[in-house]
Amino acid sequence: MRNPRTATTGVDARATGAVAATAVACLALAGCSTPAAATPGISDDVVTVGTHQPLTGPAAAGYSSISAATKAYFDHVNASGGIHDRTIEYVVKDDGYNPATTQTVVRELVQSDGVFAMLNGLGTPTHSSVLDYLDQHDVPDLFVASGSTLWDDPEGHPGTFGFNADYVVEGAALAQYATDEHPDQKVCVLGQDDDFGEEFLAGVERVTGADGVTAHESYSTSNQDVTAQIGALQAAGCETVLLATVNGFTALAVGTAAKMGWSPRWMASSSGGDYPTLVELLGEDVAPTLLEGFVSANYLPFGPDGEWVELFRQINDEYNDGAPFDGNTVYGMSVGYLFAEALAQAGENPTRESLVQAIESGELVGNGILPLSFGADDHSAFDGVGITVVADGVQDYVGATYALDGESVTAVEPQPVALENDGVPTS
Repeated sequence: MRNPRTATTGVDARATGAVAATAVACLALAGCSTPAAATPGISDDVVTVGTHQPLTGPAAAGYSSISAATKAYFDHVNASGGIHDRTIEYVVKDDGYNPATTQTVVRELVQSDGVFAMLNGLGTPTHSSVLDYLDQHDVPDLFVASGSTLWDDPEGHPGTFGFNADYVVEGAALAQYATDEHPDQKVCVLGQDDDFGEEFLAGVERVTGADGVTAHESYSTSNQDVTAQIGALQAAGCETVLLATVNGFTALAVGTAAKMGWSPRWMASSSGGDYPTLVELLGEDVAPTLLEGFVSANYLPFGPDGEWVELFRQINDEYNDGAPFDGNTVYGMSVGYLFAEALAQAGENPTRESLVQAIESGELVGNGILPLSFGADDHSAFDGVGITVVADGVQDYVGATYALDGESVTAVEPQPVALENDGVPTS
């Protein structure tokens, strides 16, 4: 793995020389730590990380609340003394879900704000546009908010790590659940017209085979009309429809089908399966009826009675102005927890290299319902998901959990992580 480069632009040459001399001395002394000043985004008492998020634009309705939840979790950590006596500063910049804007704000975060790491940059088209840039500048690119397999490339992008269960895993798990529960039904797929939809379909076909998908339709996020796609699926006699959709298009598909008098069984990726968000989008008057029995994949502790959810609700009330509590809240705080855990493991004087090594060590636990899969040769977070079902207006796990091992999908037992130390990691 390449050693991270230290940015010295605008730094006095004598100061740069002093840092270099200290580094040489450290090489000669066992146990000597790199001074905080040598690492961008690290001071004696603050760690600065950044992100690009769709606070406005076409993805804002489903995802704009994530970064606020992450910041609220960091406020909780900071109130407890931070990590190794450093508070976490989270710099959030709006990219409007536009790759060109993503490139601009990420350069600002790296070159002007001097962030230690990029954390949970959201979206496949947006984040893929800065993937090489972050690698070239040796900025740890952590826990990307997308299920694309692009982030699992230890050789090509050694500092990049995913967070979501990838789309192949989710497609395979949902297809296996559909096959197990309703073996004789016609299975169809509606997906986004990019790698989200393509990789999800590939996962479905690992279970059903290419001939096992009765019909496949795709949509573009630039077109808010899926009437033609829903009509085609209905005409094909689809009984179970698997969705590679973001929340807005999940609601659009379900609502359009309802207007056409059609009600297949819906099963969605975690990216578009958050019940509270869907209720908000569809309306409280019709959503409970349309979404009864709605199935989704998930990998985070979203059970309504769980100890993590109870903690996150408390944090949300105290540090996030009591914003609506939904899957985005749990997601954002879970990302924050995982970063805090990695930072704690990176040492008292963390460097970008020690941060990456902490994640690759395989010792991080996270707070998911299955063990993390991070390692030196694996930069994906989860290789399995659980199945949630909406019953009487409550979305919860039903016990069915699947993992993808190579080409095989297997049923596994969930292994939820217990809450410790009020949700503040220690080394």
